[in-house]
Amino acid sequence: MTFPLVIIGGGRIGGAFVSGLVRAEHWTVKDLCVIEPSSERRVELETLFPGLKVEAALSLDHVGPTTGAILCVKPEQAEASAKTAGLCGVTRLLSVVAGLSTVRIEAAMPGEVAVVRAMPNTPVLIGQGASAMAGGSHVHTEDLEWAEKILGSLGVVVRLPERHLDAVTGLSGPMPAYLYLVVEALIEAGVHQGLTQEISRQLVIATFAGAGALLQASGESPEVLRAQVTSPGGTTAAGIRMLEGRAVRASFLEAVAAATERSRQLGR
Repeated sequence: MTFPLVIIGGGRIGGAFVSGLVRAEHWTVKDLCVIEPSSERRVELETLFPGLKVEAALSLDHVGPTTGAILCVKPEQAEASAKTAGLCGVTRLLSVVAGLSTVRIEAAMPGEVAVVRAMPNTPVLIGQGASAMAGGSHVHTEDLEWAEKILGSLGVVVRLPERHLDAVTGLSGPMPAYLYLVVEALIEAGVHQGLTQEISRQLVIATFAGAGALLQASGESPEVLRAQVTSPGGTTAAGIRMLEGRAVRASFLEAVAAATERSRQLGR
């Protein structure tokens, strides 16, 4: 039996694609086939998505003339998985493998395969992710539209030249971890000032979520919103002065630069 879309890799991101695509009503579970070597994970996916076809390996029987594939495996498995997909007849592939260029994926696949490379981040797990995408040398407009429709089921999508995807990998890819680190630190700071762990946690997480929602809903720049909170000589101004004095802004610049360079190294 052939499928319109094959998801190669049934981990957290692969499962998020299934959930997002079905939720967006672009596909049903009957349209999808997930390839997942782990028998335990296969059972989990079949339980989470009744009617979903989950197989241990991709075969010719799964691929028809218009079958597309999403590649969401670990970087060390990606080129072999892409080669298998090409040998089975896949001619359109969306890769969300960090650091792996379209050139390397194309080289692993027989024939002229339309390869779109994307970098999503973990909020795709709840349909609120941010993804950037770029097309390879054999990609046409309809291929980009196909990939954008898939990624759009999981959140916001932007198109960029591929040379910028390492920067995206350094910025929005790890950004949830950067922000969680800030949340951890602020919860600890509240505890140091005498609040209980639970009270501090509730205040920080609610403020974090509310500030992000306000930033998105207001249309204002972060600089304007920050200024609105920062009264001259007030408590916020004292805190901001301390953060700037400890070079917090510069630390984030360096963190993104380090992650971007690591992405470039992974792609070599």
